[in-house]
Amino acid sequence: MIISTAKKILLIEPEPLLADLTSFRLELLAYPIETVTTASAGLSAIESNKPDLVICNSRLPDFDGLELVSKLRTEWTADQLPILIISFESALENVERAFLAGAQDYLVIPFDPQVLEDKIQRILETRHSLLHSR
Repeated sequence: MIISTAKKILLIEPEPLLADLTSFRLELLAYPIETVTTASAGLSAIESNKPDLVICNSRLPDFDGLELVSKLRTEWTADQLPILIISFESALENVERAFLAGAQDYLVIPFDPQVLEDKIQRILETRHSLLHSR
C-alpha cells in the first residue's frame, strides 16, 4: 500500500465517535485530515483549503449529504474533488442515489478500516491518473 502525506482529506461527520475513529485511522496513515460536523462547515473548508478527497456522511444535521454531493458536482468534477460517502444505510437504492449524485464510492457504517483505506487509495490513484492524463 502506498501512503501519501501530500493528500489532504476532509471528513464531514457529525457523530463524534465515528469522526474520532476515522480521523485517527487516517492520521496513522499520515493523511492530513480536517474534520467538520456540518455541511456548511464542509463547504467553507472546501473553499478555503480544497482537499484531495472528501469523506461525507449521508446524513448531516444541516443538509442531506447526497444533496451536498450534488451541489459540489455543480462546481467541481469528480477528478477535481472526489467524494466518498459513508452511511448507515445499506439499501441498494441509497447506494445508487449516492453514485447518481456524483460520489465516487460508498461505504456502509460500521466499516472495516482496511476497506476504508483501500477505497481511499483507489479513489486517490484514479484522481491522480485522470489529472495527469490531460
